[in-house]
Amino acid sequence: MSRLQAQWRRLYALPSPQGDHTQGPDLVGPQGQVRALVLQLARPADWPAMAHLWQGVQDDLNLPAPAIAVNGVDGYQLWFSVSQAITADQAHGFLTLLCHRYWAEVPAERVSLMPLAQGGTPPTWRHAAPVPAPARMAGQWSAFVARDLAPVFNDSPWLDIPPNPEGQADLLLRLRSIEHDELVALLGASAPAHAASAGSHTSPDPLVPQAPPQDAHQFLLRVMNDPTVELALRIEAAKALLLQPPA
Repeated sequence: MSRLQAQWRRLYALPSPQGDHTQGPDLVGPQGQVRALVLQLARPADWPAMAHLWQGVQDDLNLPAPAIAVNGVDGYQLWFSVSQAITADQAHGFLTLLCHRYWAEVPAERVSLMPLAQGGTPPTWRHAAPVPAPARMAGQWSAFVARDLAPVFNDSPWLDIPPNPEGQADLLLRLRSIEHDELVALLGASAPAHAASAGSHTSPDPLVPQAPPQDAHQFLLRVMNDPTVELALRIEAAKALLLQPPA
């Protein structure tokens, strides 16, 4: 197994019943479970908008940085990893929340959330093509790219030659997965939080007034990530954090 394959499997592959990782590029399990969540912005590529979301999930939600990729054709991708498999519906819900928070002004037709439902009962799911790989255009490759180099690809989101596997492995080596329980808590809190915030006479979240406005964000992060705090309060902190407008 190459270093690149090892890092890919560490971040995105599903465990098999034998405890090994699945072979091949398929990222969706037989019951629709996934560890890879891919958000794409294309037609055209838009690095400033992508950078806003990439930085926001780290600064606002205290989540690990996702991998940045060029899709080899017309856009950028962010590859999120979850420590344990979640359902494709949960993955889609998480990515939808991010779009609502950071890309409210981006036309929906430019955004792809993967895995993508293909219909049927139960539904089947199509995932993103693995990276790196040759794209449908000759001489254009998808690849993971470093944050500092990502803006270079805004007008041509591809590599002209196959990317170096060792360099790709090094990029993935620095990344870590979102903790499964953390992501599920954020998802579980989001729906009731949005419903509560819709009423004009709802009282403020009791967690927020306990800290000065300039410190509220850090306060919520500390509560959400403190294992000594009761779970109900951690969920309320996650709820309030998701509903905060980006800075």
